[in-house]
Amino acid sequence: MTSTAEPLEYHRSFLKENCRPDGRELGEFRPTTLNISSISTADGSALVKIGNTTVICGIKAELTMPPSDAPNKGYIVPNVDLPPLCSSRFRPGPPGEQAQAASQFIADVIESSDLINREELCIEKSKLCWVLYCDIMCLDYDGNLLDACIIVLLAALKNARLPEVTINKETDLAEVDIQKKRHLKINRHPVGSSFVIFDDSIIIVDPTAEEESLSTALLTVVTDEEDRLCAVHKPGGTSLSGEKLQHCINRAITRNKEISKLVDKVIESMKMAK
Repeated sequence: MTSTAEPLEYHRSFLKENCRPDGRELGEFRPTTLNISSISTADGSALVKIGNTTVICGIKAELTMPPSDAPNKGYIVPNVDLPPLCSSRFRPGPPGEQAQAASQFIADVIESSDLINREELCIEKSKLCWVLYCDIMCLDYDGNLLDACIIVLLAALKNARLPEVTINKETDLAEVDIQKKRHLKINRHPVGSSFVIFDDSIIIVDPTAEEESLSTALLTVVTDEEDRLCAVHKPGGTSLSGEKLQHCINRAITRNKEISKLVDKVIESMKMAK
């Protein structure tokens, strides 16, 4: 049997044996690698690979006025880009539905996980704050985009450094000291784990693009380092029992510890290199 003629039957023949066409077990993630400071022109950046899926994030910090409804807060603006370069499924032009949904999901995770206290981004109430533009671009799409986006965002934010800014009392103008830079204060470390459901019953973790397209439902669970649930994202598809959802949450908690270790190790090795 070939994977092209009968892809679903081909996958089922592996799932019966509790494994997958790429040799992984059902609950196994693909190798995950991380680089930080990949973009020298950005204020913070990172590149993540989960299997073939490759995502890069650059953070640009700009000064602006705080929002009128929250005069003591700054902004974090994530944007996920899925250019045609990463997969033939994406077309040139304005962001498609999947890119928009991913951007919204990342914005929700930032909010629900309390990743960064936005008050820390305010320099002077009602006058001046930072806006962090977090541009996430997929370079190679092979499934499980959301997990890669969350890791790359967290790593880039941990890598970001902002210059010191003060407002001159006499001129009322902002003065930026490029020599004095500080890291952002990261409150929480959210990590996502994505699953797909096959034939309404079999759950597999970290799906490839083909596994996503053959599945009957997708699910992403986000937890923080204290095992708290930050977000559950399930866009339609087959329903899931409470027991199976709990199984996914438990797997997500383990994954959080694995990824937190990876991020810390890479940041530590960068410090040593300096």
